[in-house]
Amino acid sequence: MSRYHSSTRSEREVVFRQGLFLFEIFMKKQIRLTADAVVIKNGSILLVKRTWTPFKNGWALPGGFVEYGEKTEDACIRELEEEASIKGKMKTLIGAYSDPKRDPRGHTITIAYLVDYISGKLNSSGETREVKWFKLDDLPNLAFDHKVIIKDALHAIRRKNCEKD
Repeated sequence: MSRYHSSTRSEREVVFRQGLFLFEIFMKKQIRLTADAVVIKNGSILLVKRTWTPFKNGWALPGGFVEYGEKTEDACIRELEEEASIKGKMKTLIGAYSDPKRDPRGHTITIAYLVDYISGKLNSSGETREVKWFKLDDLPNLAFDHKVIIKDALHAIRRKNCEKD
């Protein structure tokens, strides 16, 4: 028996849980980066129903963690495809959201983008229970600070439309 492996299942479980506990402590002290997609089409916005905590079964913008070496813009489009099975095209930056309390898992900064819907049929994935278009005037309760992000996106759209006139 290797000195690196516990001899019984219960000992291995204890070691695993201790490691998980230490990992969670370490991760709580790290700032993590996510990217969120705001996709608006014909007066409706695309939302996903979350599979995992936090906000399990809650509605949220499609988005997720940026991988090491990945640009936030690429992460945004990748997460949109992974969570909703649709293709999108980057339109514009909405903003950076950095409130340390925006995510109960720890300090997470998100970069939100307005994304144009390009193609594909909505389909949920292992990360999402459901994917659905909601009318902008009839939104469900939203996870994280996504209500603020959507408000900022609509403000940016209105501002751009005013600049065109």
